[in-house]
Amino acid sequence: MKQHKLMGAIAFSGALALALAGCASDTGDNSGDGGNEPVETKAADYNPQPRENLQVGGEARFPINEIPEQLNAFNGDGSADTARVAAWYMPQILLQEDDGTPYKHDAYLDEWSIDTVDGNTQITFTFTDEAHWNDGTDMDWTAIDATWKANRSTDEGFNPNATDGYKAIASVEQGDTAKTAIVTFDGEFAWPEMPFLTGIIHPALADPETFNTAMIDNPHPEWGAGPYTIDEFDANSDYVSFIPNPEWWGDEPLLEKVTFQGMEAAASMNAFKADEIDMVGASTKDRLEQVKDMEDVTIYRSTQTANTLIQVDAEKPQFEDVKVREAFFKAINIDQQKEIAWNGLDYEEEPAGSLTLFPFQPGYSNALAEAGWEYNPEDSKALLEEAGWVENEDGIREKDGETLSVVYPVWSDDPTQEALAKALQQQMKEVGIDFQIDVRPSTDFSSDYTSKNWDVSSLRFTSSDPFGAAWFCQLYCMDMGLNLSGVQNEETDQRIHDEVESLATAEEQTAAAMKLEAEIFQEWGLIPLYNGPSISAVKTGLANLTPEPYVGLDGFGVQPVENVGWEK
Repeated sequence: MKQHKLMGAIAFSGALALALAGCASDTGDNSGDGGNEPVETKAADYNPQPRENLQVGGEARFPINEIPEQLNAFNGDGSADTARVAAWYMPQILLQEDDGTPYKHDAYLDEWSIDTVDGNTQITFTFTDEAHWNDGTDMDWTAIDATWKANRSTDEGFNPNATDGYKAIASVEQGDTAKTAIVTFDGEFAWPEMPFLTGIIHPALADPETFNTAMIDNPHPEWGAGPYTIDEFDANSDYVSFIPNPEWWGDEPLLEKVTFQGMEAAASMNAFKADEIDMVGASTKDRLEQVKDMEDVTIYRSTQTANTLIQVDAEKPQFEDVKVREAFFKAINIDQQKEIAWNGLDYEEEPAGSLTLFPFQPGYSNALAEAGWEYNPEDSKALLEEAGWVENEDGIREKDGETLSVVYPVWSDDPTQEALAKALQQQMKEVGIDFQIDVRPSTDFSSDYTSKNWDVSSLRFTSSDPFGAAWFCQLYCMDMGLNLSGVQNEETDQRIHDEVESLATAEEQTAAAMKLEAEIFQEWGLIPLYNGPSISAVKTGLANLTPEPYVGLDGFGVQPVENVGWEK
């Protein structure tokens, strides 16, 4: 986990990314210190340091949930982990401050401007003379053109993470030279910063077959460009390492090596304590207890720009009836889930009633409450009775000889995730649903999620920027790989276009999206549970943390990866 996409769904270019719920091995964890007062949670807490304070050399070793099969971060089958890997060897042409304000990366772009020309929003990108791809291809207007064409639609054979923004573009043309790209929208566009944030693709990927399949278990470093390039890659062991790129023309990368190793939650904590990695999520009171008194370790705590949610697959027989789906969600005690997730952590937040905006953002409203959700087991039982599901002698409901049974994977060995699942199991038992917990390796998450190898799933949608409603279609339109609840339909797609995307200003679109989201929730495909803080334990001295989109301690920030390093 808007810039949303779940693990089996995330795009480097935008909005939401898919991420594993719990994520104990990465940097997006829920933790606190167990005190009696709520612990201060900053908007961003990532040890920002100017380059002159940092040394050249050294290695940074990070855990990751998995190295996903799909390594094209623009593809709908990618994930937040895909984007993490991509950030270290793919272009970061636009970066973001903590609050999501974009600015150009000077190594890639000489100029970047937004104008209105003849009533149409127009963006002009001018690449630097030195900018080029690792295979020697010049980086120019063709990269912008390829990125647009691969992401503007699913009708041309591409499987993009999101079409939002791209589909509003009328043309991409060469400027005075090949180094300049002129992007013209169809009319005035409310979110001009949105497309091309953080990434572009090599023109070689502008073919559907190549875009969809070429980067499965193959990172293709020759299609990258940046301060680092891939050194070693092993899909079988979930390992990738990066070294300084001899083709790089910008500021010298500070680290001599960067590694990512796929790990389960317990393994990541053991590796951190054994000095095998330099950063680990402190996602529970137990995990925080293990690291908070370690020497030369700093605890960072920031606001999490992600939604933990729960989703059902409406295409499975037991969830085809909307009454059953509503009954399922009204049997969930969200307050109890939060108590378990933050047990002893002294953390508080406003209700997370939206997947479009966070409670701290202007325009937020509790769309889930407006949709009529409440924890109400008696109402849940009545809905199941209306749908024809009656209790057998064991208290589990049956209909036409079938048991109301659902499979709920837990892609983690973290005890808090186990406790959350068991609490859900008990809540479902109370209303007569047989809730089967299936513990699986975190490395199975992407493939399981995208293949819908589940009946119910809990995960996170994590956001790359603060533009919320700009990515509304990525969340709720058909044929987008993030939301796999299966409740989307053509009528809703049309309403999103007519009632949200057609509006002229960001403020109008935001208000309309919040209103429509409440109606969409009434299809009962997925609901938000909570946001939570992001807590990490880091070896003291590692600076400019979590430069990748979708994860980490820097809010909506996307930092230049060449500035990650160790203090002098």
